[in-house]
Amino acid sequence: MAGPIDLHTHSSVSDGTETPAQLIRAAVAAGLGTVGLTDHDSTAGWQEAFATASGTGLTVIPGMELSTRHGWKSVHLLAYLFDPTNAALIAETARIRQARLHRAESIVQKLAADYDIEWADVVAQTTEGATVGRPHIADALVAKGHVATRSAAFASILHPRNGYFEPHYAPEPLAAVKLVRAAGGIPVLAHPGTRGRDDVIPADKLKALVDAGLFGLEIHHRENTESGRARLVELAERYGLEVTGSSDYHGAGKPNRLAENTTEPDVLERLIAAATGMTPFYG
Repeated sequence: MAGPIDLHTHSSVSDGTETPAQLIRAAVAAGLGTVGLTDHDSTAGWQEAFATASGTGLTVIPGMELSTRHGWKSVHLLAYLFDPTNAALIAETARIRQARLHRAESIVQKLAADYDIEWADVVAQTTEGATVGRPHIADALVAKGHVATRSAAFASILHPRNGYFEPHYAPEPLAAVKLVRAAGGIPVLAHPGTRGRDDVIPADKLKALVDAGLFGLEIHHRENTESGRARLVELAERYGLEVTGSSDYHGAGKPNRLAENTTEPDVLERLIAAATGMTPFYG
């Protein structure tokens, strides 16, 4: 496991632009010692990642970024080393992916009234079996020439102020933490400080997650604000939570680069020791 530890990346199984194999090769080329594959609501890329990592010396931490929702707010939960055959988790992620698909179809219907875009354009931006989401709609808008980049699409056409946003079903964070723990996995809140100190999860809500088995907070992430990170550090110290750092790499889908933020080796060791669902893949 020598080398930087990056525990949050995405492949084309969700909204990354590289296949799991390409992502693993990129991780090796970047000199990583450990990479976490955390596609949205899916484990479909794990086996390809393991096969590609074999013999490279790269450790792969199989995981997933689970969609959850508290009120109107989307909350993402990183789940590591859980049992991928756990029936309850399989059923819940299938429900989330189906809801994401219906949401995406509805958004495209609205967009089509104002822009030259149809559902086939979005499908063309996905791979078979991928978790379809708004990033694929953004990519379709780029392909049709409406915007220059995926980021530009989210900053303009797909910004909620323009009326094309719709929520989708996702479980409450507390239910998701319990679900991950029941599958032997380790839950970490993903980039929970993106809106600043005053919008970080309230202490009482976080305490409930901690009591249910929350392991840590992804504090070192480019989208967490300075004030948000400071508040998260306070909360991590108060509740004895581990601190992780990750790139949230999406290939060409985001400017995030592998290992731009990393996790300390002792934190990874404790994460692995606490998991009962499965073990890392040691390439």
